[in-house]
Amino acid sequence: MAEKAALVTGGSSGIGLAIARALGEDGYELTVSARRPDKLEAAAADLRSDGLEVQSVPANMADEENLQGLVAAHKERYGRLDVLINNAGVGIGEAMDSLTTKYVDMQLGVNLRAVILMTRSCLPLLKEAGGEHGKALIVNTASLAGKAGPAWLSVYGATKAAVINFSEATEREVAKSGIQCTALAPGFVDTAMADFIKESIGEPLIQPSDIGEAIRFLLHTSPSCHVPEIVFVRPGEGYVAAG
Repeated sequence: MAEKAALVTGGSSGIGLAIARALGEDGYELTVSARRPDKLEAAAADLRSDGLEVQSVPANMADEENLQGLVAAHKERYGRLDVLINNAGVGIGEAMDSLTTKYVDMQLGVNLRAVILMTRSCLPLLKEAGGEHGKALIVNTASLAGKAGPAWLSVYGATKAAVINFSEATEREVAKSGIQCTALAPGFVDTAMADFIKESIGEPLIQPSDIGEAIRFLLHTSPSCHVPEIVFVRPGEGYVAAG
């Protein structure tokens, strides 16, 4: 059994990969998951080249059987789970009066339903870890869009608002089991998802490594300190530039 282990969804690039790197560098054995096998394995190989212990498990976050298989693969490899990072997400911009049903369902499935189902499936392992050392951690990647309700990203923003609410409910329900839950609400981060806005808002954007450092902070606070939410914005922007 590993000494400490983490599972990261959406771990092939951007925020998820930065979080996985931070966790691996801090001694966590890792399961990383994403939808595209080739891209995922390339990311895992890059982490391994730096001496980190990583397994890659491709999974479609909208498919419940895939999610169950992901959790089973993590348990079989490492036998424990100390940190769950629900990071996989998809954002599709559309006018509200012409929303595409397929894209609505996709965002609800990946951004919200998967967070709920992954949390449900991982709670037994997280409770074991929380009982062992008093602090297991769930981190759900939401967005500033979940707090500011941006136009053209109405469905994405709604799913992220729900993730923040679900994170609060999770914390209240499982805190006595030694599990903490934090929602991350970043504005525009320098990833492929922000390519559409980079020219209009200018650079630099928030860096994926900034989010990775936030995970380190959460893991280094004492079990008596809970951080329910972290908001990330560029200097001077406040909640206006919702990401």
